[in-house]
Amino acid sequence: MSRLHVPGSSTKALGLARFPQFPLSSRSLQRPYTTVGGFSLPVALYDFGLLNGEVLVPKPPSRLRRLLGFTSIAAFAFTAGLFYQVSTKLLPIMNGPVPTDEETLTMYTPSDELSQEVEDHIKNHPLFVSLREDPSYVESRPYMKIPEKIRDRSLTAGTLSNSGGIVVPPTAFYNNDTNTLVTFFYLGSRVSGHPGIVHGGFLATLLDEGMGRCAFPVLPNKVGVTANLNVDYRRPAMANSYFVMHAQVVKSEGRKAWVEARIETLPEEGQEPVVLVEAKSLFIEPKQAAAVVSYPYIERFSRVTNRFQSPKLHKFVN
Repeated sequence: MSRLHVPGSSTKALGLARFPQFPLSSRSLQRPYTTVGGFSLPVALYDFGLLNGEVLVPKPPSRLRRLLGFTSIAAFAFTAGLFYQVSTKLLPIMNGPVPTDEETLTMYTPSDELSQEVEDHIKNHPLFVSLREDPSYVESRPYMKIPEKIRDRSLTAGTLSNSGGIVVPPTAFYNNDTNTLVTFFYLGSRVSGHPGIVHGGFLATLLDEGMGRCAFPVLPNKVGVTANLNVDYRRPAMANSYFVMHAQVVKSEGRKAWVEARIETLPEEGQEPVVLVEAKSLFIEPKQAAAVVSYPYIERFSRVTNRFQSPKLHKFVN
């Protein structure tokens, strides 16, 4: 606080002489008055510096204080908006039933001649048939486990799943004993880098997904993130072709899993597969994974976010 002196001012000039006088007594000490120069004045006047011609001018808040205040408001608004969006859109989807591996096999039907041709070719390939007949492998269509309401927001299961990209949802076979995954897919002509050659970054994306799918079962809470991915490109991968990915967990330790994989051609009968891309990766399960995947956590989170669903808050955060 700084003091501002008003020239020529006095208690009379400020109209203080009109305040009545009160005798000093033990009772008067309990009242909000004080005696100055024979006048009984409200004690509050001292707080504003209205005595002796002085006025106290409050200092403006510091920049740090204003910044902290603004940050607090922004953080609250962001958190409220996030909770509202999650509670109204994602939680109903997250709490919905997840299809089993067997159920995913019946959730896709080819919609045109190309997808039907690709589907038939893959299912009749000798390698595919041998894996399907092997009881140690579990067959599934992983993309079908993504809820339909958010599937179109997925890069691979939605955006790039079309007649020019991933023509049919890949079919995967997982062996729980050897921690291996074999995935079959076909890539069209609209995922090229150089004309007629599949973009290397897209191949790396498919490897990342496949290797993660292979690593998750060995992690404590079956969830993880990519910590490292090294890709070696051996030969060009031609568009409009069939491919097969082989992935295997080579080491697991606590929340970590090391995976090696390769993408190769799906050879015609009597031919040998050609290795196109090889990769090594490390997946780590987040420390908070146990809380995130537990149902009680989702239930508690849902109860909390229900408090943010009032019409007024909806208008505020949108």
